[in-house]
Amino acid sequence: MMFNITAQILTFAGSLCLLLFGMEMMSNGIQKGAGNSLQALLRKISGNRFTAVLTGIAVTAIIQSSGATTVMVVSFVNAEIINLTQAIGIIFGANIGTTVTAWIVSLFGFSFSMEAAAIPLFGIGFILKYFKKYRIHNFADSFMGFALLFLGLGMLKTSMNLQPESVEFLKEFASWGVWGLLLGVLIGAFFTALIHSSSATTAIVLTMAANGSLPWDLSAAMVLGSNIGSTVDAVMSSFGASINAKRTAAVHVAFNVIATILVLCVFHPFLELVDLIVPGTPQQNITTHIAMLHTVFNSTATLIFIPFVKQIAYLAETFIRENKKEMDSHYKLTAILPVNRVSADLYIFQIEKEIAKMASHVMGMFDSLSEALNSKGSVSDELVNKMNNDEEYIDEMNHELTDFLQKCSRLPNANHKDRNGFARMISMVQNLEDLSDECTSVMHTLCKFKYGNESNLLDKQTEELKEYLSQVHMFYEQACTYIALGFSDIDKFMTSDIEDQIDKTKRSLKKASRKRIEDGSDVKAELRYIDLVRKIEKAGDCVFAIIQAIAPTQSEALPEDKKSDDIIKAQNIIVNKKSRRVFVSGSEVKLAVKEYELLLMLMEKKGEILKREKLLGSLWKYSKDANSRTLDVHMSSLRQKLNNQKLIETIRGIGYRIKKDDK
Repeated sequence: MMFNITAQILTFAGSLCLLLFGMEMMSNGIQKGAGNSLQALLRKISGNRFTAVLTGIAVTAIIQSSGATTVMVVSFVNAEIINLTQAIGIIFGANIGTTVTAWIVSLFGFSFSMEAAAIPLFGIGFILKYFKKYRIHNFADSFMGFALLFLGLGMLKTSMNLQPESVEFLKEFASWGVWGLLLGVLIGAFFTALIHSSSATTAIVLTMAANGSLPWDLSAAMVLGSNIGSTVDAVMSSFGASINAKRTAAVHVAFNVIATILVLCVFHPFLELVDLIVPGTPQQNITTHIAMLHTVFNSTATLIFIPFVKQIAYLAETFIRENKKEMDSHYKLTAILPVNRVSADLYIFQIEKEIAKMASHVMGMFDSLSEALNSKGSVSDELVNKMNNDEEYIDEMNHELTDFLQKCSRLPNANHKDRNGFARMISMVQNLEDLSDECTSVMHTLCKFKYGNESNLLDKQTEELKEYLSQVHMFYEQACTYIALGFSDIDKFMTSDIEDQIDKTKRSLKKASRKRIEDGSDVKAELRYIDLVRKIEKAGDCVFAIIQAIAPTQSEALPEDKKSDDIIKAQNIIVNKKSRRVFVSGSEVKLAVKEYELLLMLMEKKGEILKREKLLGSLWKYSKDANSRTLDVHMSSLRQKLNNQKLIETIRGIGYRIKKDDK
């Protein structure tokens, strides 16, 4: 007897674990296959509360997990992608969407052999794993997860096929009145919180009710309790998050608890309403009754509360206030820790906001350097202390963000694209931290350079340093624009030219300094000047490294028609031979056919002089003795459109050429 009970308990535990694993695998597979489209759908929610509800229903029905949807919502509120009012509408919809699982189990779980359906589904999923060249292979886990879900349900039915006398005590709960119902609600809430799945709890209740182990009243109470227990994911995801993320989780808990209490106040009339909707008595068709109760409960609660979304948001903001003492000098990452319930690319949006903050702090360090250079006499202690504090703060950001991104990249549902994105972001963070170190080093060297030089002896050197630092500062401002707006394939060539110009300026300044030393200038001051030039140039290298981290690799950045062999550049002009497009300082210009062909000939023969006769013969098929002004007219129009009179050099009496870039 004892052996049979132990075996039954172990079989139930194993069946439950298989069911939960199947649900998680299916949810992860759907999210992995959909990529960031589900997150994009949530992010584009308008202020319309009804649209938000419908979106919550759709996303939860697709991924079969209200927990995953609410974690996404809390994460988006934390990242300030959606506001609290929008989040409340989506949460209402998620509660309705989660009832889809109950209907799947009710309609299919007891009408045919689930094990028979599971084997073909698992086989399809396994085969899809080998189609890695096609996007459909990302959905392989969803098929295999669905198969394991069916297997788990089938084993659950077998393991819970109890003798009526062994579960007689459950039926006695109904005779306890209100206390019996409350106990059923608590059991449903506790079990759901324990296994983190209201859908799994509902499936167990449906199975036990179908086997005659649970009466109708107690089944209904446990399903209501599962709605309360399902809020555990939102609560856990809000730990360490922003104040609005905590408010979102609190609204989710309050909504489910209050809705359950309201239904318990009219419990028996509510059950009678369900009986009116569903044909037959609960004893004849109890699984459909339970699924309908789940749907009617969540739908009715949403209809009652949806007119008061703004008032609910106001109450949440009133009762959950921001703790002002948290505003200290140390960095704390408020991003939600990675969990397996949502797709990995969700966390990219959270970190992008933090990287933008980090870039803003580094911009402040550049401003401090400019202020120090413009100040008369020695650098103030206040500026030095501010620089040191900013550098320590950015070090803390680097540690927190890098650690978080590494955890994200190790998530089991992170695909190759996700991991590349996380690696790129880690590189951006570390390069920003390197840039902050260089700014601090420049500040300390600048203090030595200006110390004891109160006179105007170093005015010329200081002005040169101002211009050079301004050049790097503007380069960094461009990098910040790329961080915010993205990076195009044309931008890559432009930034490379800017970085080359910074290197050329460094060589020019060092050469001028050596000449001043030869002419008798203060050697110690000039050596510190050269050191400053070198360190500012290193800061420029860090900026270029940040831009390279923002941009994909060359093969990823350029589409098939934009490979490097098809790109020709000179100064600020870029020609894409494949697409026949011309860019000036990153902006496309429209050229006439002959203007484009003329520019292309000159660009392809960069450094060579092309004679007028050759240009006329190649482009207009003119004979050698032709004396036409056509070439001059087109050349004038081309120079005007390119807005670069120095690009094309006129060789009097001979022709034209484009000089090779200086190295």
